[in-house]
Amino acid sequence: MIKNAYLSSASHVRFGGYCGRVGSGGHVADVPEADLGFVQEGTHLAEIPTRSTPKSDKSNMLASPPLGNSKLNQNGAPKLVDLALQGGGAHGAFTWGVLDRLLQEPRLEIEGISGTSAGAMNAAVLASGFAAGGADGAKAALEQFWRGVSDAALLSPLRRSPLDILLGRWTLDNSPVFVALDLMARIFSPYDLNPGGANPLSEILAECVNFERVAKAPIKLFVTATNVRTGRGRVFRNAELTPDVLLASACLPTMFQAVEIDGEAYWDGGYAGNPTMTPLIRECASSDTILVQVNPVERPGTPRSARDILNRLNEVSFNATLLKELRMIALLRQAADPGNSEGARWAAMRIHRITSDAMTDLGYSSKLNAEWGFFCMLRDEGRRCAESFLTAYAADLGARSTFDLDALLEDV
Repeated sequence: MIKNAYLSSASHVRFGGYCGRVGSGGHVADVPEADLGFVQEGTHLAEIPTRSTPKSDKSNMLASPPLGNSKLNQNGAPKLVDLALQGGGAHGAFTWGVLDRLLQEPRLEIEGISGTSAGAMNAAVLASGFAAGGADGAKAALEQFWRGVSDAALLSPLRRSPLDILLGRWTLDNSPVFVALDLMARIFSPYDLNPGGANPLSEILAECVNFERVAKAPIKLFVTATNVRTGRGRVFRNAELTPDVLLASACLPTMFQAVEIDGEAYWDGGYAGNPTMTPLIRECASSDTILVQVNPVERPGTPRSARDILNRLNEVSFNATLLKELRMIALLRQAADPGNSEGARWAAMRIHRITSDAMTDLGYSSKLNAEWGFFCMLRDEGRRCAESFLTAYAADLGARSTFDLDALLEDV
């Protein structure tokens, strides 16, 4: 139920990893007794009870009762939540799966969605479909969008090599066309290789998203794009959304020409916020934000190849602004007096995360893999991780963060 509220045998991708991890050490963050939750207008502030789960006691990590056996609000009303959706190319199909599961959960109401790149497209498609046909309409619209992306790439030369297909690997690292394009992108710009600025996603978005419905949708959308001239992010809201805005939010400058909006050129929003948390905190009543993360924050080992170095550099860059916002929440929560204005709202935010170890096993090239089988695999993984999150932490929504923000302050 939604309210008001944005890519192997031994080589197969490993899906046995833990989903919905709550942070470094795998423990639920301690919440001070004085940490007050921001509640909706007309109600009173109540202290959040303290709960600490020792790092060594992993048996308690999933101690919360299943969703079906708990009430998210004492009156049984659905719990208001916001969603923060990261971008990541084809890896956004993981987010599709998460949304597909959350949409069928009657105990949740999604008030606002902040999204960047593929996360922004998922958000806009969801809002358009929901405005037309409720949760079922949103689920159908998301499937139509990802099916359209896959169908548009059926004749694309970007295909897996026969060896990768044989071994069940989703990477394009051994694709001759990908290797050629990767090398050319370091010499030629999109203005050289694609002078007309064609982008096949433009037609797909126009077909799958009714922007008039989005403008009036009950779901608040916040889409980030990076202003090329100023280097600052701009957040577009429902009434401002167009195909060009969504394309701008997903405009990697080495692949596409900058998208011009209102006389300004824009690049991928991931450089300025992936996604941006600020509008969710300022403009939404909910104090619970579920982050759907597709870009790994941590990756074991030191990259050695030029491709791996560039991939890790992009991951660090695209996570930097988000981590700064999360650190600010952690710092304000530790303040003796965060104030009674915007600082208090930041301090009161409860952050949750849905992610998968499988995303760490996927490299940069798979973000360009548009095979339907790949999308379905990621969708199913997203659904599984969302189910795992709801089973483990549904009772914590409205009560405490399940993402250990304090761990982000280490080494700072």
